[in-house]
Amino acid sequence: MDKITELAKMIDHSLLHPTMTDQDLEEGCKLAKKYNAASVCIKPYAVHKAVELLRGSDVAVGTVIGFPQGSSTKEVKVYETQQACEAGATEIDMVVNIGKVLSEDWDYVKDEVKAITVESHKHGAIVKVIFENDFLDNDQHKIKLCEICSELNADFVKTSTGYGFVKGNDGKYSYQGATHPDLKLMREHSAPEVQVKAAGGVRTLDDLLKVKELGVTRIGATATATILNEAQKRFGDGSVAIEENPKEDPSGY
Repeated sequence: MDKITELAKMIDHSLLHPTMTDQDLEEGCKLAKKYNAASVCIKPYAVHKAVELLRGSDVAVGTVIGFPQGSSTKEVKVYETQQACEAGATEIDMVVNIGKVLSEDWDYVKDEVKAITVESHKHGAIVKVIFENDFLDNDQHKIKLCEICSELNADFVKTSTGYGFVKGNDGKYSYQGATHPDLKLMREHSAPEVQVKAAGGVRTLDDLLKVKELGVTRIGATATATILNEAQKRFGDGSVAIEENPKEDPSGY
């Protein structure tokens, strides 16, 4: 695998912003196909359409479960997973019940992760468990989640949704997303076969290369074209045309 393809296959092209129209989603699938991304991570209602648009390509279709706050019941999350897989999704990004994590109700968390993992694997889909680290100021919570995901054979642990905004003292909302300390911690405390996905804040080629060095194998990104255009300039042989000023989701996921 050449360097450009290797980097492209680290990217889940994110198509999740609430304002994205059907046309935006369609254009996003075409962009992911053009750049040969690992997958699109698309809104649940658009899974079937994405499967049609990406048929014959090497780009997988993924979607989100319990997104973005993780507060749905376990039964609803399992049903969402079933529906997504039956529509053709082969990658499932689920949000844990954040309140239950903060309450340290580990039996509940474990039961939920197990249920979605079993349902995903039943359909041949991989599952990525989203922690939403911006809400978890205690590293022990993140470590415990890594241990649970490892025990239950989840395929990935994932830092963030990209929409876990924390209200500051000034009343404004912001988020950090995938931080290097969190990525190091998640890699260290997850089983070797559990991969790490960084989401939120990986927007440049250098960002991607830095998290790759930390053991990350996937990122969630909206800046797919920007990242891979820069990769083509830096590592390519000039045989692929570079799209200048590509249209991308302005959310900066």
